[in-house]
This record gives sequence, C-alpha cells and structure tokens, in this order.
Amino acid sequence: MSVSVAFPYKLVATDLDGTLLRDDHTVSERTREALAAVTAAGAAHIIVTGRAVPWTRHILDDLGYDGLAVCGQGAQVYHAGEHKLLTSLTLDRQLAGLALSKIEAEVGPLALAASRDGLEGEVLVGPGYQVQEGPLPALFVDDPAEMWAAPLNKVYIQHPELGDDALTKAARQAVGSLVDVVMAGPGVVEILPLGLSKATGLSLAARRLGLKAADTLAFGDMPNDIPMFGWAQHGVAMANAHDDLKAVAHEITASNEHDGIAVVLEELLRTATRA
Repeated sequence: MSVSVAFPYKLVATDLDGTLLRDDHTVSERTREALAAVTAAGAAHIIVTGRAVPWTRHILDDLGYDGLAVCGQGAQVYHAGEHKLLTSLTLDRQLAGLALSKIEAEVGPLALAASRDGLEGEVLVGPGYQVQEGPLPALFVDDPAEMWAAPLNKVYIQHPELGDDALTKAARQAVGSLVDVVMAGPGVVEILPLGLSKATGLSLAARRLGLKAADTLAFGDMPNDIPMFGWAQHGVAMANAHDDLKAVAHEITASNEHDGIAVVLEELLRTATRA
C-alpha cells in the first residue's frame, strides 16, 4: 500500500504483546503493510513495550525496525537502528525490598523474578516463579539474593493463589507511594520505580522526534497501557484487551489475531485519501 496523503497523526505508538504481535509472536503482513503506508505518509512509529531491551531487540530486528522504541515499561528509550540505549531508569533496590516486605506481610510469600538493566541485562528467575513458555531467555537462580546484586529495571511478582488483578490490587495497597505496581500481561505483575509508566517513556521518545501528545495515536491491550492512553490524543484498545483499558479507550478495534492495528490505520488512510 502506497499513499501520498497527510496522515492525521504524526506519531503511532504500538504496544507489542497482545497488540502488534499475534499470539504466535509474529506480525502479520497486513499490519506490516499498514504501518509502512503510515510511515510513508509522514508519521513516525514507536513501539512501546513492557519488555526490556534484551527481550525486545530480536523482534525489532526481525521487523527491520530502525527507529526509537520505548522498553521496560518506559524505563528505556532504545535506538533500534543503532542498537543503542539512549536513556535508562533503574529501580531503587532498597525501596523495592521494602515494598516486597510490605506486600508479603499482607498476602504471604511471593515468587520473584527481576530484569537487570542494560542492553544485555538478564532476566533472573527465583525459586517458584513460573516463566511463560517462549523464546525469551531467562537465568534461573537458587539464591534470591543474586537478583539484587546489580541494577534492575523492575521486579516481577507472583502469588501461589492470588490472580493477577487481586495481586495487583493488594500490592498497590500495601506499597503506598514507595513504588508503582502494574499488571503488564497474563501472569505478569511488576514493581517499577514510582512515577514510571509507558507515558513517561513515550513522552521522552516523542520529544526526541519533535512530537507531542496531541500528535499521537496509541494502541494497547493491558492496564499498563492506561497511562499511555491518558497521554496520547487517541487511544485504541484491542478486542482482546483487559476491561480496565477498554474502559478508558477512545475506540476498540479488532483483536491482535485479526489485524486490529491495520483495521484502524487502513480506515484513517482511506479517510485521508478521500479528503
């Protein structure tokens, strides 16, 4: 698809898992073509993901993506073309440890994993933490103390009985204003630096391109996308999105399995062409 029209948004921000990626972790040809048409029409595309750079880089390389990406729930701004980490925010490990003790005082023992900072930062997985199947590398450690030996972007928590929503709610109530807690996907509840969100990371990346919130169309599927929707001019939730995100979305599109991003972009391109 090739167009010579002015796309109504200067920036298209897309989450990865459950949004841009299908359930088999690929991007459909239709969605690739729609994004290519949008960028040909003058818009920038920024991927905004909860994954840290080491868990994102292979996807960006496969897409031939050479622009900016916001990774680690906003902690990292990464230049895919240069394979360079431009900004990175780390979690205060002392505060994180205090937050965990407060959560465990309320709900009992947690299983933990942690994402180390940097381009090569490992994801360390402690005893009892259930890692989702897939191609992402993880380093299993027997001694949880190893997780705290180097700077971290975030800590993952799991509970043997509580579901994602219940654990997120209980954790938020327990930690107060020490840290932030978000649900980023099925089985993925994270402890982050206070005030960090996809919106903060996206605003930094957009500023580097001379773009603003008013220029931005955003796509997502999980509660961690809520701040991004609050920042962007227009937020589009996938059909498979969490109800909390659908509640604040301006629009709901088809699912990630049915090219929901392409559905919206193609209609905007048609409208721009008719105008």
